[in-house]
Amino acid sequence: MVFDSRLLSGIGVLSAVVEAGSFARAGEAMGLTQPAVSRAVARLEQRVGIRIFNRSARAISLTDEGRRFYEAVAPHLTSIEEAAVSAAGSRATVQGRLRVNVDGTFGHFVLAPRIGAFLDQHPKLSVEISVRDRMGDLVAEGFDVAIHFGEPEPSSLKARLLLKTRVLTCASPACLARHGRPAHPDDLDGGYPCILIRDPATGRPFEWEFHRGGEVVPVRPHGRVVVNDTGALLGGCLGDVGAAQLLELYARHLLADGRLVQLLPEWSDETFPLYAYHHASNLMSAKVRAFLDFVQGLA
Repeated sequence: MVFDSRLLSGIGVLSAVVEAGSFARAGEAMGLTQPAVSRAVARLEQRVGIRIFNRSARAISLTDEGRRFYEAVAPHLTSIEEAAVSAAGSRATVQGRLRVNVDGTFGHFVLAPRIGAFLDQHPKLSVEISVRDRMGDLVAEGFDVAIHFGEPEPSSLKARLLLKTRVLTCASPACLARHGRPAHPDDLDGGYPCILIRDPATGRPFEWEFHRGGEVVPVRPHGRVVVNDTGALLGGCLGDVGAAQLLELYARHLLADGRLVQLLPEWSDETFPLYAYHHASNLMSAKVRAFLDFVQGLA
């Protein structure tokens, strides 16, 4: 195939549309009209022979072929940008908009309260934080980075382990006064009031496990309250509803000031990993690199 310089221009427009999430916002970012962006995408589709976007009156989304094409070319666009900066003898600047897809626990209790320090370091950068139960499709939804708990699933994304936080079983002092302190994990199996949290992947409440060294005791907790959000889980626990399994990452200060009490501390060896995900490329953008370094420090 003979190289056509318009192909590179079209790929640049494609990248802008994916990042902006619409033809109109991409046009605003590039100084083009919406029809000009639409024509550039149509020419690119004709050039490569695939339909890149599904279009409707309200939204656009990448087709499967379009997603594969974008994932293949995006790293090269980044490389071209980095090479141009390097050739000019200057340093890449952290600027623009960074879109982050985060787990609610991390977003509410760790990232949002401390994002101001990151923005102070990079005055040319803005950050959009979207709280999601599941990571979804970073490319189709235009996210730069995702941060979620749990082991990574197979994908084309790069995963970086940020931390492993312990799973702690906690209750309020009033709950303990009313129901007593369990002496063994089996004491929570069926009779002790517990607050359950729903697994978004299965729709069923998470089962509990207690780890001590190499020993694991599974428990089927009984609960009249089921929630789907960490904030509600924590609120119920603080409100004396029952025992809950919380992450040490956000529960430690509540234990330190006595608002919560840890149950069965000798059975708290279970940990839960937190990973950051970004698009696979040898050269990541300066804003993504800076953000990953920042959240690694929060751990």
